Amino acid sequence: MGIIQSPATMRLSQPRGLASLKLYRSGFTLIELLVVIAIIGILSAVVLASLSTARLKGQDAAIQSDLASVHTQAEIYRSDNGNAYGTNGLDESDCAAIDNMFADETIQRAVTAADTVNGTTGSMTCNVAADGTAYAVAAQMVSNDTLYWCVDSTGVATSTATALGAATACS
Repeated sequence: MGIIQSPATMRLSQPRGLASLKLYRSGFTLIELLVVIAIIGILSAVVLASLSTARLKGQDAAIQSDLASVHTQAEIYRSDNGNAYGTNGLDESDCAAIDNMFADETIQRAVTAADTVNGTTGSMTCNVAADGTAYAVAAQMVSNDTLYWCVDSTGVATSTATALGAATACS
């Protein structure tokens, strides 16, 4: 016949590893913690990438807003100065000229703000026609440095891939 074991001897005959696993399993395993950390890392990378794109688009919007202010203030300057954007006898491409609309303090603040947003590598061009009848201002965009935001005296405000150069109209 078989050997009859008492409950005390049955407990002793169980594999020791299983009994200790049941007694000490009260937290997370290393694998579970690593999986959670990896998921958090992936989610934070996605969020940070989205925030970076949003920041660049915000800077582009600031440039557009600043140049819209230039357009509005240029029309005020024109009406206050004999229907001209400048009195110089030459075409000018200087954003800090003293004899045209870019000498106006409010216009200069808007130009400086746009130039500050597009940074040290971004370009800014301000042109006034020799007869003072036309102007154009363009600033390089931040999110895509091959594009420029341009406003001119005809009311055009547009994104263009062509730098303004010496023109007094956005193309």
